Amino acid sequence: MLGTIGFSYVGLIFLLMLFIPNMIWLKRQPSGYAKLAKKENKVLLAFERIGQVTVVTAALVFCDYNPTSLSAWTAWLAAAGALMILYEAAWLRYFYKLTLKNFYGSFLGIPVPMASLPVLAFLLLGIYGKVIWLIVATLLLGIGHIGIHIQHLRSIQAKHFT
Repeated sequence: MLGTIGFSYVGLIFLLMLFIPNMIWLKRQPSGYAKLAKKENKVLLAFERIGQVTVVTAALVFCDYNPTSLSAWTAWLAAAGALMILYEAAWLRYFYKLTLKNFYGSFLGIPVPMASLPVLAFLLLGIYGKVIWLIVATLLLGIGHIGIHIQHLRSIQAKHFT
């Protein structure tokens, strides 16, 4: 449950799926985002930053996510992969129309998908690999990242309904 030290190509693939759209997003942020970011809760931001560093580290340095055979347990990996594919689809929706609504709005009924989908995917990856470090890191990330996205969404909703 602690993890086997070694490079994870699966972790790298998941991280590339996470980072590539985020790198594009840096140059294509929705109007009004900077204003929201200035009001982020500092505690949530600390959880997010700690979670980001620890998720990246745990995803890469434990080889337990690299499949060695197919079994019923592999369904955890398949589910994690499916969530990352949904995450990519949510990004496509956002890039189609660069709005805060498309960035924070639900996708296929999934609330704050740009935050919740990758967090859930990495959580399932940690369960698949039986690596407690990735599970704990993902929980820290989830508290911060999902919390911040919910805070932003509530701010947007309050602005539109007042």
